[in-house]
Amino acid sequence: MRNIIETKKLCKTFSNGGVQQHVLRNIDLEIREGDFTVIMGASGAGKSTLLYALSGMDKPTLGDITFNDKLITKMNTDQLALFRRSNCGFVFQQTYLVDSMSVLDNVLSAALLVEKNKKTAVKKAKELLTAVDIDEPLWNKFPSQISGGEAQRVGIARALVNSPKLVFADEPTGALNSKTGKDVLDVLTRFNQKGQSIVMVTHDINSARRANRILYVKDGEIAGELELGAYVSGDKDRHQNLRDFLSGMGW
Repeated sequence: MRNIIETKKLCKTFSNGGVQQHVLRNIDLEIREGDFTVIMGASGAGKSTLLYALSGMDKPTLGDITFNDKLITKMNTDQLALFRRSNCGFVFQQTYLVDSMSVLDNVLSAALLVEKNKKTAVKKAKELLTAVDIDEPLWNKFPSQISGGEAQRVGIARALVNSPKLVFADEPTGALNSKTGKDVLDVLTRFNQKGQSIVMVTHDINSARRANRILYVKDGEIAGELELGAYVSGDKDRHQNLRDFLSGMGW
């Protein structure tokens, strides 16, 4: 499969009171098209820092990132913003929906950043809301009037509305209960099975087993990798293989 992202000697260092903290250390990594890649590791291991670097939300200290055949580490802030708009979708633990805008307008506002034909943008926004199981009666409601799980699914629709090459998800079920979290994972899995590439950070093993590829980060490095294959609901061997892998990583 084609690589969407390739990194070479990726490093990220922070300075805290004159002390250098090396969060990412010489990471060579490939993210493949069509994969559902999950990044795991202990708190402070560098998972989210890696996610933000791969997406162009944070610049590495050293190293190169090639994303969709473009060297994004050489882009300035404005160039990166334009690149992310057309190539990346983002789903966070908090939805960051605009409280003063309806559900439909939250998705539509993202679509109009790229699609200048409003009729086309509205059609795409409505199609995606339907695809993430947000029915029409909710479209004109405000974020405060819907549940947390519904809001997160609206966030997924917003992330997908510009047909991104890659969706980045940072603990998307972290603030949800198990039922609504499963609903969100079902939506992400469904889109991945249709070909959408996803990179997700999670601490949750039930979320992680949706992936076909697990990367384990330890002390700023990729300490291990596991290929799980395509997700099949109820696959007990898959769950045990993941547990064994994580145990071997010291998780």
